[in-house]
Amino acid sequence: MKGDRVEIVIDAGGSPRTYEIAATRAGRRVEIATRRGLVEVSEVTRGGTPVRTARFMSSRVLALVEHPAAEPADGSGGAS
Repeated sequence: MKGDRVEIVIDAGGSPRTYEIAATRAGRRVEIATRRGLVEVSEVTRGGTPVRTARFMSSRVLALVEHPAAEPADGSGGAS
């Protein structure tokens, strides 16, 4: 859902660096996968096709913060 975003804080050998992956269009979402010593954050379409992917060594990840999209103010979340 547009508005989903994930912040990743990495130990860059001295000072931490922050990266952000966000769902840039309606219908896209951000998915996180941890496998084989890597953290993979991807923006994917409704059909599951990755649009953008960022990979980080899990030993270097200091924080991974998920920010879900805000619900509409009128309470109509879409699904009924």
